[in-house]
Amino acid sequence: MPSRRKTIELTDSEIDEYLASSHTLIIVSNGHSGFPHPMPMWYYADANRNCYCTTFAKSQKVKNWKRDPRASLLIESGEEYAELKGLVVYAQTEIVEDQEIVTETLVNINAKGRSLTKEQREKLKESVGGTASKRVVLKFIPQRFISWDHSKLGGRY
Repeated sequence: MPSRRKTIELTDSEIDEYLASSHTLIIVSNGHSGFPHPMPMWYYADANRNCYCTTFAKSQKVKNWKRDPRASLLIESGEEYAELKGLVVYAQTEIVEDQEIVTETLVNINAKGRSLTKEQREKLKESVGGTASKRVVLKFIPQRFISWDHSKLGGRY
């Protein structure tokens, strides 16, 4: 039986939609002992498919990415085999310490999927501002995508 990998891959527009509609990203750094260090994080993606999370500056994730900027990211969904859908992103990690960017990233993550008025956005910015000083942004710059959507198989495996 020939491979159906191409059949189940997400198109560019499906990748964009999946990045926009999902809330949790599993981010994986390389730990100092060689073991992968996976963590679930809320995120948002920009128009270039860069994914952004925030974390505490002193976290193990930050230490790992300062040592080795390679990252694997995973979004997945589906409760039954015929519904399984996922996206793996191999990326380079950039650590951003600028507090304005940290605050804006926190706002973008918390506002994801909602349309906010200017006033609502400012209120959200004020509410996340207190934690921003202890945080950094993890910017993941995609290098390669691997995707699958078993619903494209139409129940035939």
